[in-house]
Amino acid sequence: MTGPALKISSRGEPPYGRGLMITPGFVDVHIHPDKTTWGSGWMSRVPAQTLTDIIGNDLRAQLAFQDSVEDRAYALMSHAVLNGTMAMRAHVDVGPQIGLRNMHGVRAAAERLAPFLQVQVVAFPQFGLLSNPGTLDLMEASLAEGADLVGGIDPESVDGDLHGHLDAVYALANKHGRDVDIHLHDVGADGLAQLSVIAERTVAEGMQGRVTIGHGFALCDASHPDLGSTLDAMAEAGIWMATCALGADPVPDLDLFEKHGVKVALGSDGVRDAWSPFGTGSMMDRAHLLGYRTGASTDAELERCFRLATSAGAELIGSAEVKNFSGPESVDRLEFAANSIPELVVDRSAPLRVVRGGRAVALQA
Repeated sequence: MTGPALKISSRGEPPYGRGLMITPGFVDVHIHPDKTTWGSGWMSRVPAQTLTDIIGNDLRAQLAFQDSVEDRAYALMSHAVLNGTMAMRAHVDVGPQIGLRNMHGVRAAAERLAPFLQVQVVAFPQFGLLSNPGTLDLMEASLAEGADLVGGIDPESVDGDLHGHLDAVYALANKHGRDVDIHLHDVGADGLAQLSVIAERTVAEGMQGRVTIGHGFALCDASHPDLGSTLDAMAEAGIWMATCALGADPVPDLDLFEKHGVKVALGSDGVRDAWSPFGTGSMMDRAHLLGYRTGASTDAELERCFRLATSAGAELIGSAEVKNFSGPESVDRLEFAANSIPELVVDRSAPLRVVRGGRAVALQA
């Protein structure tokens, strides 16, 4: 195993004077640490036109990595800790092409960071659940070995079987007592129709409040006539939306989501992987990008972006350290040189200190 370890610093408390802002920690609700090249050499990306092309590029890149999953994941996750992330939901690929090695690697990295970082692992069928023979058995095995959530991906465009895909996902969730987190990249009427079925199925299974949709690009077209009814169905089912404010990908109308009662939280998605050369693992950066992409300008809009990266994420994944934040006396907190939350989001400020259990986190040589 390589990479620096983390430790608790013994430095004393700084004075709480003007210009020192104390905030809760960040929560990254959608990240793929098994795919990252963080801490490794540069990877040149191959152009891709379709989701199938991108997934194929991703698999080839993963099979060619020289550094272990654990080392790469640890490099990224420890960097996230030092930038204020206290909890994350990690989507980890499962499939016969790679077996369970990604889950084992991310779990090993998470164990090394256990004093500093809460990690939920999603068993994610990136290469297809039903359309990739052998994946369903490996999903079962990953859950038996401790994966925290059941993942899904584009039931129609990747698996070609909406109801069959959902049957498998919800059956696994019910059998193992797990929540569900489904990537949905499909857009337009087809994407909204899938979301409506997912909402209906969630209510039928009695899983209200236990399902998350990642990306949900179909929900980002405010002109679509069925958007309002789809959002209402999601709100009734208590389905969360995890958005990542990626590149040219669509972003949700946050006012509209609030109007319809759909909860939103923020994540990084891929960080310097085969999908994109961008990403830093910093949720402050991600809050800034969400504000920029959604045209945030008022203090309230910028504060909302920060909230989606902190307390909203903590509500989704159950991070007590972030949920229980109560101000400067909190033993788990971030300290910034700033005068306001909007200033933090615009400046993309790095924390002066990340405090866990009342003591500052620092790199150990």
